[in-house]
Amino acid sequence: MSQPSRPSRPYVLLSAAVSLDGCLDDAGPERLLLSNAEDFDRVDAVRASCDAILVGAGTLRADRPRLLVKSAQRRADRVAAGLPAYPLKVAVTASGDLDAGDPFWTTGGGKVVYTTDAGAVLARERLGALAEVVALGDTVDWARVLDDLASAHGVRRLMVEGGARVHTQLLQRGLADEVQLALAPLVVGEPDAPRLFGPGAYPGAYPGGSRHRMRLLETRSVGDVVLMRYAPCAPGADDSPTAADRHWLALACALAADCPPSETAFSVGAVIVSSDGTELARGHSREGGDPVVHAEEAALAKIDPADPRLRTATVYSSLEPCARRASRPKPCARLILDAGARRVVTAWREPDTFVARADGIGILEGAGVTVAEIPDLAEAAIRPNRHLIPTTGTHKD
Repeated sequence: MSQPSRPSRPYVLLSAAVSLDGCLDDAGPERLLLSNAEDFDRVDAVRASCDAILVGAGTLRADRPRLLVKSAQRRADRVAAGLPAYPLKVAVTASGDLDAGDPFWTTGGGKVVYTTDAGAVLARERLGALAEVVALGDTVDWARVLDDLASAHGVRRLMVEGGARVHTQLLQRGLADEVQLALAPLVVGEPDAPRLFGPGAYPGAYPGGSRHRMRLLETRSVGDVVLMRYAPCAPGADDSPTAADRHWLALACALAADCPPSETAFSVGAVIVSSDGTELARGHSREGGDPVVHAEEAALAKIDPADPRLRTATVYSSLEPCARRASRPKPCARLILDAGARRVVTAWREPDTFVARADGIGILEGAGVTVAEIPDLAEAAIRPNRHLIPTTGTHKD
């Protein structure tokens, strides 16, 4: 039986303009404009490239944004591509305390509100037919918000425009794929001014902690503003995959395509990443001319067994680590346990092609290793192995 799957969560892009001292605004009654005309046009282009734009209710109340694609040409291009003229507008609120007269609701295209069960009652009363209201239970769960946007609205690319609390929660939960910062050449210098990221509402540190260095995607000047694009890359900590987990597992799946072809073994890619997001090693099946080496084995062999980072590292493998093998004394599941890694992320469970009912995940979980699965990346993992998959349903439950 094939693994259960769901639509991929949207690519989540956090967008903000900040001062040199990290402020989103000053403490005055009027909004401080940090961007310039060129950067506002850049933001308009980013909006036009997205399926939805999300904002928190606090930002709606404070700034009353319209969140529209202002360029008529960009709207026309969207329509020509079969898209609505405007991206879906998304608001998130725990209380449901929303103003139907706010221009967010009276302009643009479709709107949806994510809120609690209690907040949904008030939101429906306030907004009526202006927006779809989705109740999420006692609290607003960001993973459920993203899953619903993907499955119910087909959102593949989501732009998040604030506020600070929303940005903080998504980054802290490991759900942001990218952070876009426009750095303005001014200093606010006010202790009470709002800042982009803070302690947040969730317990615990940001993924990877204070030593986590994000990947730099781009930097360029936009007039007197500097645009910086970063991607978080610290692995998650539990069996709920993060955006960074998706990045690393996608890399492992790509490595599987580099394997020398074989009719008697799977093509697998593996990447090992420390808790702060540093890549420790990568490998793929049959690497270096060894016809029987496995991907996880090849990657682990490149790391000093005494490296303390292994104890908190995540192993990304395009295929479930093997539970049994004839070519080596130890299967990959045992090699991972011996190395001390405590977390594995995989895309595809091993079919019965060579080993009946192999259960590497069961071995790992039985030894206390956390295993996260991202089945919507299974297609990329299977692609180099399609000729080895039995035509009858032999995938494990």
